[in-house]
Amino acid sequence: MVKDGKEIIIVSSGAIALGMHLLKLKERPKELNILQAAAAIGQNELMNVYSRYFKDKTITAGQILLTWDDFDDHKRYLNAKNTILTLLKYKCVPIINENDTVSVDEIKFGDNDRLSAMVATLSGADLLLILSDVEGLLDRDKKLVRLVREITPQIRALACPTQKNSCVGGMITKIEAAKIAVNSGIPCVIACGHGKNIINKVIAQPQDNGTLFIPKKSLKARSRWLAYGSKPKGIIYVDDGAKAALLNKKSLLSVGVTQVSGNFISGEVITVMDSSGGEIARGKTGINSKQLEKQKGQHFEREVIHRDNIVIL
Repeated sequence: MVKDGKEIIIVSSGAIALGMHLLKLKERPKELNILQAAAAIGQNELMNVYSRYFKDKTITAGQILLTWDDFDDHKRYLNAKNTILTLLKYKCVPIINENDTVSVDEIKFGDNDRLSAMVATLSGADLLLILSDVEGLLDRDKKLVRLVREITPQIRALACPTQKNSCVGGMITKIEAAKIAVNSGIPCVIACGHGKNIINKVIAQPQDNGTLFIPKKSLKARSRWLAYGSKPKGIIYVDDGAKAALLNKKSLLSVGVTQVSGNFISGEVITVMDSSGGEIARGKTGINSKQLEKQKGQHFEREVIHRDNIVIL
């Protein structure tokens, strides 16, 4: 595919598992330092596997290790983007993984499904393909859902068929990754990675080889970073009047703010929730949390978030 002119980015896991094997660990350790040591050993082995494979195809692979901090800081975000695009320019294949050797809970992505979606938005990909051990999203009758036009609560329920408020891992993280992709204008396919020649098949006929998620209108690059690249430093809740103003592309004013959560400073990205607790927007605030706590519900000359710094989700 690379030799045919297509640009491929791989987001891979497996470093910790390989490290555990080489350290002869039978169970996944709970201690952070042992996990990081396993990742340090396994990452080297993982890249050796990829390098040997691509070398046989006369293709060069390049390694990029990322943490949340690389996305959260806009300059580092752009640097990561430029590195990926430069590797693609030279017809190399970027192999991307979370930097588990230094990651702590505060800067971890949590799963590679989310990381893959964020890399797709960062690079402006034409397609996000998530390979799984199942053929895609299954309905209540265990039949493959071939097309998803909108990720509704009913679609989420298929991935999380319990009464719990949240599900972790498995199909639910893939659905959340698909949501990031389609909201950024990128189609996403969840397919079985065991199938022969599956990548070429998905590219040729995406709906016939897994579950295809249809994208919405594409976001501009800066809006993609605000929506999904940055890590929100706080939450503000707004009333129905402020919500309506936001949906009409207006700035957010303090008079419409009902509650403030978190400790943030001016210029940081925060999440905007409506009165029912649903996330409606993200934006770069023009006021810090202490000031906003004093001014909420009141008229204030400065915008909480200027309309040019807001992304409606």
